[in-house]
Amino acid sequence: MRIPLARLLLAVLTHLLCTGVPAAAEEMPQLPATLNEEVRMLPVGTGSANVELETTFFVPLGVGPFPLVVINHGRLSGDPRFDPRARYLVASREFLQRGYLVAIPMRPGFSKSGGSYVIPRCNVESKARLDAETIIAFLREMRLRPNVDPDRILLVGESEGGMAAMAAAATGFPGLRGILNFAGGLRPSTAGCLWQETLVEAFAAFGTTSTVPSLWFYGDNDSHWGSELPRDMFRAYRDAGGQAEFIAYGTFAAGDAHVMFASPQGVPLWWPESERFLRGIGLPTELRFSLGSTPRPQRSGHADLNDSDALPYVDERRRELYQRFLTLPLPRAFAIASSGNVGWAQGGTDPLAAALDNCERAARRSCALYAVDDEVVWQLAETPRSAATDPFREP
Repeated sequence: MRIPLARLLLAVLTHLLCTGVPAAAEEMPQLPATLNEEVRMLPVGTGSANVELETTFFVPLGVGPFPLVVINHGRLSGDPRFDPRARYLVASREFLQRGYLVAIPMRPGFSKSGGSYVIPRCNVESKARLDAETIIAFLREMRLRPNVDPDRILLVGESEGGMAAMAAAATGFPGLRGILNFAGGLRPSTAGCLWQETLVEAFAAFGTTSTVPSLWFYGDNDSHWGSELPRDMFRAYRDAGGQAEFIAYGTFAAGDAHVMFASPQGVPLWWPESERFLRGIGLPTELRFSLGSTPRPQRSGHADLNDSDALPYVDERRRELYQRFLTLPLPRAFAIASSGNVGWAQGGTDPLAAALDNCERAARRSCALYAVDDEVVWQLAETPRSAATDPFREP
């Protein structure tokens, strides 16, 4: 269940050595810095109801058909209507450059999707199966697209989306090859609910009917589940007949293990194991495209890099976070929202995009880059912001 330390270090080093531009990159088609991102309202039918799901697509070059990966998002605190559109730029780049069509639907009640979010009660199995109905309906629509290979489908899920993906696997779907489960689970807030026991029982129920292989990633410093509960869920699933492999990667050094999948620092932990898993289920792993990077803004002259008092909008706590950011090695990027929220990223294939994405997930609105590497790139608007002067971009 646990990755041996030597094996983990080897995987990380291998990934770091291999994330540079391939020798034959000049011969590879290059995807634009926008990653061919599209946003559409996709109508799906769930039972007797129809609902439009706000869906982000990252589309490879060419006409396909492409293998399909559907990433199922987690849930932030508060009203899910205010959750930002999920993009998972770090993971999307990994799949897109290997020729996958990436689809990220917002479930009912989230962001701009129609329908309503069903608040989970103590029966988490019922809630997960309800979410699985939406996933299956979405897959049914996607299989009709001419650029999708209906026989090569991968489901990925994080947190609440991870549990929904496992519930969908228990239902089964033609062409579904496997599941990547990142910190999957569901924690109801109902008073008196023994939610840990209910969660374990739900995974056991999924394991009794699922025939789809799955790979699970859980870290010891997960703020939602801790280190032992995921092992109980895994054992219950396997004992009930489910096909699964558990990757216990220990402490996630870059922060909360619950959000490892969205972090640039998480890629060396999950991609090597996922690559092995994908090969085993007949899905592609070889690089097909090279990727453009988010354009780097020019140095702005707004302030000295170390002058945290010059940061706009932020409070003292965020200024302290910025000072910690300045201790990180290059490459790195720091972003700010007008609400005072911030986000940053270090390393990875595109830290600028990752910093913007992290900031927008926290702020639930647009963000702009403040610093990149050792330069302040913030564009100060001398006049009230307009379309020409506003440093914030649309997510």
